[in-house]
Amino acid sequence: MEALLRWAAELGVSDSPPPPFPSSASADASSSSPSSCIGRSLVVADFPNAGGRSLAAARDLRRGELVLRVPRAALLTSDRVVADDPRVAAFVSAHRHHLSAVQILIVCLLAEVEKGRNSVWYTYLSQLPSYYTVLATFNDFEVEALQVDDAIWVAQKATSAIKSDWEDATPLMKELDFKPKLLMFKSWIWAFATVSSRTLHIEWDEAGCLCPVGDLFNYAAPDDTSFEEDDIPEAERLTDGGYEDSNAYCLYARKNYKKGEQVLLGYGTYTNLELLEHYGFLLSENPNEKTFIQLDVDICSIGTWPRDSLYIHPNGLPSFALLCALRLWATPVNRRKAVSHQIYSGSMLSTENEMEIMKWLISKCEGTLQQLPTPVEFDESLLVFLHKIQNSTNCRTDLKQSGFEQEFAVFLRFHRLELDCSDNSQFPVRILRSLERWELAVQWRCNYKKTLKKCISYCESLVHELSLQLNKQ
Repeated sequence: MEALLRWAAELGVSDSPPPPFPSSASADASSSSPSSCIGRSLVVADFPNAGGRSLAAARDLRRGELVLRVPRAALLTSDRVVADDPRVAAFVSAHRHHLSAVQILIVCLLAEVEKGRNSVWYTYLSQLPSYYTVLATFNDFEVEALQVDDAIWVAQKATSAIKSDWEDATPLMKELDFKPKLLMFKSWIWAFATVSSRTLHIEWDEAGCLCPVGDLFNYAAPDDTSFEEDDIPEAERLTDGGYEDSNAYCLYARKNYKKGEQVLLGYGTYTNLELLEHYGFLLSENPNEKTFIQLDVDICSIGTWPRDSLYIHPNGLPSFALLCALRLWATPVNRRKAVSHQIYSGSMLSTENEMEIMKWLISKCEGTLQQLPTPVEFDESLLVFLHKIQNSTNCRTDLKQSGFEQEFAVFLRFHRLELDCSDNSQFPVRILRSLERWELAVQWRCNYKKTLKKCISYCESLVHELSLQLNKQ
C-alpha cells in the first residue's frame, strides 16, 4: 500500500486541491517525490464490519469538498494502454469492430498483467484483489443457494454472457501471445470482475476507467435526501465524482465527515442482487432494494407501469405502481375505464377493493415463502454458522453443535472434499472462498424472505384496520 500511494503521488494523485496559480515554487514542491498521495484529507484505514480496507477522513471534511484528484495520466483506460504499446494498438484496432468497449478494456488489462514488472501499472495491478465474489464467480452450488428463481436466472445469465465475451475475445488474446494461464476463462472472470467492480464513468469510453486510489472508496447507497436542499447553489451541490475540465477525475465528500470516519462513494442506485452481480457484495439495509414476486401476466400488462416498477419496498410496503396495478386488476373489467383516473392518482378505490388486494398479497407472499426450500429462521442460523466456520479453530465441534452437518456434507461433496478436522488442519483457500460466496447467497435470500414477511405483516395490519372501519359502518 505504501508503494501504491508513493507511485500514485508521482503521477500527480492528491487529496489536496491544486494551487490556483502554478508557480516555480509549487513546481519545485511537486517534483520532490512525495512519499504518499494522501494524508491531508484521507488516510487508508480498515473497517472490518463495513467493507474492510477503505479510506477514512484525515480531518473533518465538509460536504461537497474535493477529497481526491486523480489526473488523466493515472487513469488506466484502454486508450492509454493502446497509446503506450503500438503492438497492442495494432491487434486491438483489427478487432474493435466486433468487440465491445468492456471486452477491449479487459484485454488491455490482461495485456498489462502479461507484462508483469515491465508494466507501468505494475504497482497498481499488484494491489488488486486476487479474487472477487461477483455473481459470475458463483459455482452451481452457490447459485442454487440463492433459491429464488429470478436470482438464479440472473446469476446463470451473467456467467453465460461473460463466457460468450471471453470466447469472442480469445482470438485477439492469442494474437497478442498471452501466456496459457491468461487465456483461461478463470483469468477472464478475474479481469471482468476487476472492470465491473472498480471502474468509474468517463465520457470518452463506455467501459470506464480504473482509478488508482480512487477505487479504495467503499460504497454508500445514494438516497433522495442528499439532493433535497434547494437552497444550495448548483455549483455547490454534492457530486460524488467525475472527470472534469481540469483533466483529472475529481471525487468529493458526499456529506460532512468527522476525522476517522469512513469516507464513502455513491456510484449508483442498485438493488442487492445488482450489487452482488456487479460488485460482489450486498447491504444489510439497502434503501434502493426491490423485492419482486411472481405476478400473473394480466397484472403486469393491465396498465402502463413497467415490470420493474412492480415490487415490494424493504419495509414491506408495495410500490406505488404495484398498488395501482392490483387496484385496477381487482376492479371489474366494465368499471376499469371509469375509475382509471382515480387509480393513477394513487387513491384507494374502496375499502372492499383495498382489502381484496391486501389479502391477495398476503396469500401470494405466503405462497412464495412456502415454495422456498428453507424458512428465514433457518437461514439466519445458517448465516451465523457460515460466518463462524470460516474462522473456526475446531470445525468438527462447531459443525456438530451447529446442526448443519447435512448441509455442510452436501457442500463438501460438491467440492469432492473429505472433512479433515484435525487440530492443525485448515480449509483450502478455494473452500474458504466458496464459503464466502455461499454466505452471500444465503444473506441475499434471507433479506428477500424478511421483506416478504414484512409485507405480510403490513397487509394483515391494514386488513384488520379496514375491517374495523367496515364494522363501524
